[in-house]
Amino acid sequence: MSLTSEPSPTSGGSILGHEVRRVEDPRMLRSGGVYVDDIDLPGAAHVHFVRATTAHAELLDVDVSEAIGAPGVLAVVTGDDLDGHALAPLVGDAHFAQALLARGRVRYVGEPIAAVVATDRYLAADAAELVIVDYEPLPAVVDPRDALADDVVLFEEAGTNVCRRVDATSTVDFGGCDVVTTVEIVNQRIYAAPIEPRVAAAAWGEDGRLVCWSSTQGADPARNVICEALSLETDQVRMIIPDVGGAFGAKARPGPEEALLGFLARRVDRPVRWSETRNESLLSLGHGRGQVQTITLGGTSDGDLTHLRLEVLGDAGAYPKIAPFLHGLTLMMATGTYGITEVETSATSVVTNTAPVQAFRGAGRPEAAAAIERAVDAFAAQAGLDPADVRRRNLLAADVFPYTTPGGFTYDNGAYHSALETALDAVGYDDLRVQQRARRGSGDTRALGIGLSSYVEVTAPGAEHTEFASVELCDDGSILARTGATPYGQGHATTWAMLIADRTGVAIPAITLVHGDTDAVPSSGITGGSRSVQVAGSSMADAAEKLAELAREVAAELLEAAVDDIVLDSSTGRFHVQGTPARSVGWSDVAAETPEPLAATSDFVQHGSTFPFGSHVAVVEVDTETGAVELVRFVAVDDAGTLINPLLAAGQIHGGLAAGIAQALLEEVVYDADGNLLTSTFTDYTVISAAELPDFDRIVQETPTPLNPLGAKGIGESGTVGATPAVQNAVVDALAHLGVRHVDMPTTPRRVFEAIRAAGS
Repeated sequence: MSLTSEPSPTSGGSILGHEVRRVEDPRMLRSGGVYVDDIDLPGAAHVHFVRATTAHAELLDVDVSEAIGAPGVLAVVTGDDLDGHALAPLVGDAHFAQALLARGRVRYVGEPIAAVVATDRYLAADAAELVIVDYEPLPAVVDPRDALADDVVLFEEAGTNVCRRVDATSTVDFGGCDVVTTVEIVNQRIYAAPIEPRVAAAAWGEDGRLVCWSSTQGADPARNVICEALSLETDQVRMIIPDVGGAFGAKARPGPEEALLGFLARRVDRPVRWSETRNESLLSLGHGRGQVQTITLGGTSDGDLTHLRLEVLGDAGAYPKIAPFLHGLTLMMATGTYGITEVETSATSVVTNTAPVQAFRGAGRPEAAAAIERAVDAFAAQAGLDPADVRRRNLLAADVFPYTTPGGFTYDNGAYHSALETALDAVGYDDLRVQQRARRGSGDTRALGIGLSSYVEVTAPGAEHTEFASVELCDDGSILARTGATPYGQGHATTWAMLIADRTGVAIPAITLVHGDTDAVPSSGITGGSRSVQVAGSSMADAAEKLAELAREVAAELLEAAVDDIVLDSSTGRFHVQGTPARSVGWSDVAAETPEPLAATSDFVQHGSTFPFGSHVAVVEVDTETGAVELVRFVAVDDAGTLINPLLAAGQIHGGLAAGIAQALLEEVVYDADGNLLTSTFTDYTVISAAELPDFDRIVQETPTPLNPLGAKGIGESGTVGATPAVQNAVVDALAHLGVRHVDMPTTPRRVFEAIRAAGS
């Protein structure tokens, strides 16, 4: 591991707040990670799923007779073999449950119908081609606006496509407003595109327990899903999560494929494994976003925002998973960074003949920011005001916190005005407006657009949060740490080691982290909602402090002094009597003195959520003759409280910005009217690359939260929340002089060109 020249436990001063290179990287770069597909399972069979090729149909027959006799095939399983095993809906009644293999009806292209188990993955795939599925096609409903009409009902037992409704608790009258603007915003489906698609394996041990390996975001939650699906007790299943090649929320819970593997392993009496192909992933992993938002914003002619109505129609896909909850989360963040008091919000979630909608980076909060920030720009345009001035007039002041929103969240703190002014100064906002007017006056076909976003997001959403952590002193003075948090690229091992090193003085290379194993870690949650540092990190810091206190007692005996007189020098990792540092003992001395290893645990509880915030400015050039958009500059001011490692925070912000910009410019999951996925490969689904992105101008603010001892808020999703509306606003701003008032995302050349043509007709 390589450190920067900043202070460390061996050079004096605290390591926190300094750029420490990731301790994970040498292993990843030299020998490679250990992913589920790397697990050695002698004699393991391979599973291939037969998937629905039509979006909505009655299953008349699934003929597996020819496949069963194919070379290498050990078993072919259909829904009729499963005796009702299913995944219960997270939101909505039991009518919306998803069978592990479709039975009676299929509801989206890609839904698993049969599982072929063979000695080789290629033989399994070949045999799957021999399964004959007889369908009776039914009308498909793809657009959530059509699903709302209930002309085509996916679940006859439910009698409706509505799986959740959040009714407005108040009604807003816009009659007294000088300016009222309404915008319909399509927050399109997008695909998480993890480098590693879903991969899982399962084996029954000699002790009768099921061992599962999965590329997912939390060991205990994944185990619990599988136990529920297979009617097992939690002590019957061990879940192991090795390295994970990206997740972004889409791997928060196992799907029907992962849940089925334990059943298949028992059926063939050997371990089984499954690796999702990219095409399968695009079809079946699930997609993010998927909202149609109607937002109405009212206020005074000089720019005061006073009234807001947000109506969300949410697409849950064929089976309600987390999407209906996220639609409600969007409502709770509806007012964003503004002090709007007259607020009316409602949401309706419906099922459609499409893949289920999952969480994706930001999960409900980017959708809220997209609505309010787009509406603020539309309001400013209608009132003839500068969008920066409208924000200045309405941002919550720093002295109002803690502030409870009409949606019921209590913002911990914020410095919204500071973030906005910093961003505007950094980008040279006034000069850009001068350049824009000059271009328009000259008839330049390269239109300049400036887009703003003053965002706030909620991290660790909910009322109370905890995560397990423990630290144990080893014989040689090193430390073994356990955490309930599951990393999938964030750099947890580095961050937790920094927190332990800061409180113990033990060098970072001497700290080993264990995670992702229900037998090795007593409890764990889902790593999501940007909760890790503030919750799991606080637990780790607390456990390290407790261990240091235990060690002080042992050191006092060794140094023949009172405990209160013992000092731990965190720069050297040695204990001495206050005032006499020449005589000291180290952690290995303490370890040698204790018959049992010293250990400490923590389940730090954070009461409430934290609210990172910031301001982003996007500068685009739009070719008005072709519709092509180029993002030429992006300034991001982000405040996530205290940063433990600014280097890791920068990586998280960069990734978030790329994801947010991608949604605004390029990425979209598209189905045709019959429910066929038109973006089923990376040829059709245009994942953003470095070629479409400029260098980011990043500016960090730090406003520590009072809700945890570290002062930390989440950082992994902030870029996604703020970037999308900034870029969309910039594109619309570039075309405003041509009469364009709105362009739906993604702002592709075709969509931009059509907007220009429509405005000119």
